[in-house]
Parts: sequence; C-alpha cells; structure tokens
Amino acid sequence: MFVVGGESLIDLVSEPRGPDGVIHMHAHQGGSPYNCAIALAKLGNPSGFLCPISKDGFGSYLLEPLAEAGVKTLLCDRVTAPTTLAVVTLNEKRQAAYEFYRGADRAFSTEGMVSALPDGLDLYQIGGFCPIVPEDAVVWAEVVRAAIARGATISIDPNVRPSLVDDFAGYKQRLSTFLDLAHVIKMSEEDLFALEPDLSIEAHSAALLNRPNCELVVVTLGERGSLAFSASGRAKADIWSPPVFGDTVGAGDSLMAGVLSFLFEAGALKPGRLQALEADELARMLRFGAVVAGINCGRVGCKPPTRAEVDAVLAG
Repeated sequence: MFVVGGESLIDLVSEPRGPDGVIHMHAHQGGSPYNCAIALAKLGNPSGFLCPISKDGFGSYLLEPLAEAGVKTLLCDRVTAPTTLAVVTLNEKRQAAYEFYRGADRAFSTEGMVSALPDGLDLYQIGGFCPIVPEDAVVWAEVVRAAIARGATISIDPNVRPSLVDDFAGYKQRLSTFLDLAHVIKMSEEDLFALEPDLSIEAHSAALLNRPNCELVVVTLGERGSLAFSASGRAKADIWSPPVFGDTVGAGDSLMAGVLSFLFEAGALKPGRLQALEADELARMLRFGAVVAGINCGRVGCKPPTRAEVDAVLAG
C-alpha cells in the first residue's frame, strides 16, 4: 500500500471581481498530500490517507473524492476542529497563489497517527505542511520512522510555503530532518530557490543526492517541464499540454503520483534500485508524470486522471 500523510483542506478559489463588486469564491477539495493520495489511487495503486478529517460540512465534502477514488481513510474518527482553509488567488495565467487558515489537519496525536499506519507499506509520502510547526514536525517525524520500520520507501514533496512560516531558519532545519529520511525528493524550482537562492538547480540536486538516503531528485520547472537526477543519470521532459487549459491546481501533486506509480510498476521504488535509474528510464518516468499532470491541468481544480486516460494519451 501507498500511504500519504499530511494536510487536507478546502481551496476557496476567488474569481475576478464581477460587475456587482462582489468577490465570488468556489470551494474545491485540496491539500497537496490529499491530492496526491487521490491521484495515486486513480492510477491504480492501493492508497491510504493519513490526516484528521473534521466533523463539519467541509470535512464531509473532503471525504467524497477519497471514497470515489478508493482511498482508505486511515484516521476513522472525525475531529471537532474546523476544516483547514486555503484562499487561492489566480493570476492572469490562472496560476495559483495561496494563503492558509489551519484547523483540523493539526488535530492529531503521535500515538493515534502511528497506530493508524498499516503493516507492509510500499511507500510513505511526507506531506507539505509537516515541517512547518515545531511540535507537529516532531509527531510527523515519528510517523515517518514508524513507516520505515514497516518497510516503506520514503518520498517527500514539501511544497515550501514561506508565507506560512514565522521562523524560516527553524523551518529549514526541520525540513532537513525529513529530507535526510527520504529516498525520493520532489521539489519545484520555486521550492529550491526559496530554500537557497544562490544555488543552481544542479547544485541543489547534487546536495540532495548527498543526503543519507536520497537516491532520486525530481525538480518541476512549471511551463518548462521537469528534471530528474540520480547517481546514474539525469533527464528532462517537457510538459504535456491539454487541448483545453483549466488551471495548474494540483499539477505538481499529480506529477508526483505519476512518478511514484511509474517507479512502482518498473520495480524501481526501493532503495538501491532508485540510484541505478539511468537517463532513458528517468525520461520515461518524467514523461508519464507530465501526462498525468497535463490531463489534470485540462480541468478546473485538482481532478487527477484515471490510468485509462493516461494510457490513452501515451498510446496516441
């Protein structure tokens, strides 16, 4: 089983102010780990999601896509804290910027989280918000170590959010703990430069590969595609553009799910095998992820594709 741990939330997406002078907002289910868990399941992987879900109406709204995709909700008891909200503003290219109001995604305990992990894990993915708050980071680190004890390969997609962090130096230290535990690290170009603006992407990737466990680094470049680095090779892939563009919400999460799915099917989602990935296999991995992300970008909000939809594009 694949398990993704981290936040679920409601994206409140604002449209341009209309003639009535009122800002109209649309509510979409979201959160990077939440999106990735759904994308993994829709690509055919048995998947679980580790995050508290509120008893409020938005919590019920969040549960619907999880159930439709076949994602197992690992924390069954819903919490009284309100659902976490993200206010999303779209620019002229319909690219998203976020502000967050947190609630239920932090309503957890170490014992409850660790006991909810299944045995025999293939993969545990660390979610975006996990390193942000010091006391939360301690809990999530224990969850990761418990997943390792259950045999999981560890991946991370941190979604660095400087606007959420009061002490960025402390955040970087906490994030470093998680990066040291991960075998697969995916970051955007913006993530890397937020952490260390003076390093090139190549230097960042080399530094990540020098961490204790990292064997694969994936870097997304927005409209310019994506890069992958291992000890045995590197590759680049372009984006796959949908016939009609929706927005970029969940594009990185969908790409990550595609990368992990490709690696699992190739028998490469395990320590030792990851570091042996050569350029041709890395390129095919990125292409698969690009198609998953591109289909998602043809829709409004994060609505990852099924495996059949991805296969149809790749066969075309």
